[in-house]
Amino acid sequence: MEYQAKELFAKHDVPGAPGIVANTPAEARAAAEKLGVVVVKAQVQAGGRGKAGGVKLAKTPDEAEAHAEAILGMDIKGLTVKRVLIAPAATIEEEYYFSFLLDRANRQYLCIASIEGGVEIEEVAKTNPDAVKKIAIDPGTGVDEEKARAIVVEAGFPEALTDQAVETVLALWKVFVEEDATLVEVNPLARLAGDKLEALDGKVSLDENAEFRQPDHVAFEDKDATDPLEAKAKEKGLNYVKLDGAVGIIGNGAGLVMSTLDVVAYAGEAHGGVKPANFLDIGGGANAKVMADGLDVILGDEQVKSVFVNVFGGITACDEVANGIKGALEILGDAATKPLVVRLDGNNVEKGRAILDEMNHPLVTQVDTMDGAADKAAELAND
Repeated sequence: MEYQAKELFAKHDVPGAPGIVANTPAEARAAAEKLGVVVVKAQVQAGGRGKAGGVKLAKTPDEAEAHAEAILGMDIKGLTVKRVLIAPAATIEEEYYFSFLLDRANRQYLCIASIEGGVEIEEVAKTNPDAVKKIAIDPGTGVDEEKARAIVVEAGFPEALTDQAVETVLALWKVFVEEDATLVEVNPLARLAGDKLEALDGKVSLDENAEFRQPDHVAFEDKDATDPLEAKAKEKGLNYVKLDGAVGIIGNGAGLVMSTLDVVAYAGEAHGGVKPANFLDIGGGANAKVMADGLDVILGDEQVKSVFVNVFGGITACDEVANGIKGALEILGDAATKPLVVRLDGNNVEKGRAILDEMNHPLVTQVDTMDGAADKAAELAND
């Protein structure tokens, strides 16, 4: 969120005023009493807050309290506003746009800068593409002072702001690299009275793959907005994404799981439009504990009516997977109440199927083919 981005900006000496976060109208009033004329800004992980009525100028503490009361609880792009940022108002003379981002297509970093900021950069790119500068950055060399100065010149920042702009670009680069970000964006980067350059807004996207070396980043997670099932799966170390459907999916390998989603969606067309309920990749180690954890998460989804376990035995053989399913059902006991359709193939498939046949569990149905199993799972979900 913006206030968190500004915390990172302050950490790396990006010029700007962090403001005060308020969770209630009374806290917003108290903040305004400290700061004077302020802007009350909704804090959600979405753009377009101003257009939605989530950004308001308050000249008095009374106005700040009233605006906070109106904004708190507001729905912006499906997100509920639970806190506001009380930021000191500024006299803006010009607004610019600046960002660093990961350019996956070209395997490099990219700087996007424009002296026409304060509005959506996509609109500027449509109406005046020459005003939006895209500057490639070699990951091997990054941004030093020479590169920062070249960026400032190419972007067209006013000469009076050149030195400040160079320092700001270098500070934003530090945020981008040292925080393992995939995006660092300032809109607007504002020229204030007295030729002072300041980041009035901020957006930062952090790379989850770098969590192991960024333990402080866990504090930025918006637990209120996180799906409880996804949070539960994350605690168990599972690769899980909640979807809006009725067939729970468990597979080993991301490619197989993605294919399973497609097959279930296709099969579901013949059974009332049933769709997949989740993406869940248990990886190569499909032992009883991993399988139990996966089933526990999926069965906790009230929308799930059936579960499709689709496993191709490779490094983990099918008999190990079958023992995992058997152990999972024993661990879950009465908590397992929804039918499981199991398709096993690959290494030691006959042994795996034999284990499930011998178990003869009332909830488990084995189907040999992926298409057939998907159809059966969709049928059971539509009963």
